[in-house]
Amino acid sequence: MKWTRENLDLIRELTFNHVQLSILPIVLSFVIALPLGWLANRNRVLRSVVITVGSLLYTIPSLPLFVILPLIIGTRVLDATNLVVALTIYGVAIMARSAADALASVDKTTIDASTAVGYSSTARFLRVELPLAGPVLLAGIRVVSVSTIALVSVGVIIGSQNLGYLFQNGKQRGILEEVIVGILISLLLALIFDLVIVLIGRLLMPWNQSDRGGPSKRIAVPGAESQLLAPSPGDT
Repeated sequence: MKWTRENLDLIRELTFNHVQLSILPIVLSFVIALPLGWLANRNRVLRSVVITVGSLLYTIPSLPLFVILPLIIGTRVLDATNLVVALTIYGVAIMARSAADALASVDKTTIDASTAVGYSSTARFLRVELPLAGPVLLAGIRVVSVSTIALVSVGVIIGSQNLGYLFQNGKQRGILEEVIVGILISLLLALIFDLVIVLIGRLLMPWNQSDRGGPSKRIAVPGAESQLLAPSPGDT
């Protein structure tokens, strides 16, 4: 552990940079993919387009993407913006399908019932479809989180200062401990991000924590004199 003790400041700095570079793409992926999932859920043609394009985007090799992006968005080759945009593209490619599947999992009877009691399309999406699609969306964003944290390391190729530096420098100098430290911290960050996302999901979706796998619940629709029978979010 000699190398670790002598380089704690470097490890802290790289870890902090890695976290910063990971958070924004994860958030942007969710924000962009949600409306794409909504469009994909409107008809089969749009669904095929969104899912196919997403699959194609994810197959783009990261290194060529880093080279092409500065030419497209007008940034410098070593600009951290290139890495954020690239990671967002990969995140959207994963999350768009998850968003489409999440919204498609909402029971049609519940949607029809919310329309019948007077919900507008916007209110129905925000107050009925989105909450019921929450568990599937949560699963999708967890996958994006792990993928993003892993891909951030690739950014060291274009000069990004993150944990990938420990892999590159450790290999070049033959310091196995440096590489192992980078791997362990990356795994730890992935675990922490996952736990934070799960915690946020529990705070935002408390209904998903009770009667998991149990019988159907009744969801009260404001403005209606009766309650609408709908599946538990845990069953969607």
